[in-house]
Amino acid sequence: MASKRARLSTSVEAESAPAKLEVVAAELGHEIRVFLATSQTKHAALTTSNEDDADDFYDLTAEDYYNLISSRAESQILKTQKMREAEAVACRERLNKAVIRVRFPDDYILEAKFQPTETIQTLVDLLMKVVAQPNLPFYLFTTPPKQRIADLSKDFYTAGFAPGANVYFSYDVPESHGLYTTNEPFLREDIRILSTLDLSQEQIDLEYAAPKPALLEAASVVVNAKPVVRSTKPKWFKR
Repeated sequence: MASKRARLSTSVEAESAPAKLEVVAAELGHEIRVFLATSQTKHAALTTSNEDDADDFYDLTAEDYYNLISSRAESQILKTQKMREAEAVACRERLNKAVIRVRFPDDYILEAKFQPTETIQTLVDLLMKVVAQPNLPFYLFTTPPKQRIADLSKDFYTAGFAPGANVYFSYDVPESHGLYTTNEPFLREDIRILSTLDLSQEQIDLEYAAPKPALLEAASVVVNAKPVVRSTKPKWFKR
């Protein structure tokens, strides 16, 4: 295993960034990227608009409110269980990948691409190949609140991890046992070095944020609302 890792490390050193990732993907069976989460990286990943609308651009009139509420009520009445199931099937068919990012205690982030129909166990199997100490038991969890991922037989879509999700890595052994320390690297050296690749041509977003139910409802209301010819937007719609 050590010699195989050494060969991988040597081969990727002589290649360009895309070629290096292809070499690693061939070994691991999945495309991966590695980032080191720093304040500078996070800041660069966040894009915000420099243009702000005037306050009167978001005024909500009685007509706006009536149209929004009426449209929402009508949509809920007409949407039968069969229609909701059909929508769920259509949504699932449109998803062709699940991008999972695993954050380690040392702030390294491993990104891997899967099919939505693959199970969480395939992620665990991949991690067994890239962690520095695969002999130590570990688990994955989501936060907030911290919730351990127990059912590894779920596919990424069913688990709500498609098209993407952030999960966290932790050894399932107390540090006090002396089997590892948080100062030691969690990833193999030849995997960590991938974080130094120049991916400046790619748009990097280190956070997946699932929409809150309230926001999903609001989006549905806006789509179904009757058009109103106005030059303003309601105040609640402010970005």
